[in-house]
Amino acid sequence: MAKGTLVYVMGASGAGKDSVLQYARRALDGRFPVVFAHRYITRAPGEDIENFVALSRREFALRKRRRLFAFHWKAYGFDYGIGIEIRHWLAAGLTVVVDGSRAHFRANRAALRGALPILITASEDELRRRLVARGRDDARAIERRLARARRFRPIHPALVTIDNSGLLEQAGEAFARLLKR
Repeated sequence: MAKGTLVYVMGASGAGKDSVLQYARRALDGRFPVVFAHRYITRAPGEDIENFVALSRREFALRKRRRLFAFHWKAYGFDYGIGIEIRHWLAAGLTVVVDGSRAHFRANRAALRGALPILITASEDELRRRLVARGRDDARAIERRLARARRFRPIHPALVTIDNSGLLEQAGEAFARLLKR
């Protein structure tokens, strides 16, 4: 069986990562051998556009102890995981898209060898505008997120950067084209 490709997408809060992923998923619509992994998060479902699986902290811990995550990390007070099902999808020759973390990617580069890293970016002014509009964080938390975005840029020879400061269609189409290859 052919081995698939892991596409590891990351970006700062407000960069529009979920929007770009959702756009590409709709654009590809099963016509290409590309699948999008769900994230498991210890956050209650809200009005996010991300289609994640909400878990309690106890259920997350149970799955972690039973080694049901291919990757897991902590960010912003929550636990995040990508399920081991992606290993089966990769073994089946599929391109597997995961919504990851810049810090996790940096800390686990050896385990992510062979992955194609994608960084979704937006200008700082656009990040600020989106974070304010989202309404989840106070002004201090937004400034912390912006500071983290400035200092947390992944470095990798194969890194592809997609700027999502402008129209979603431009960034979404760029990502969909990349996945079609």
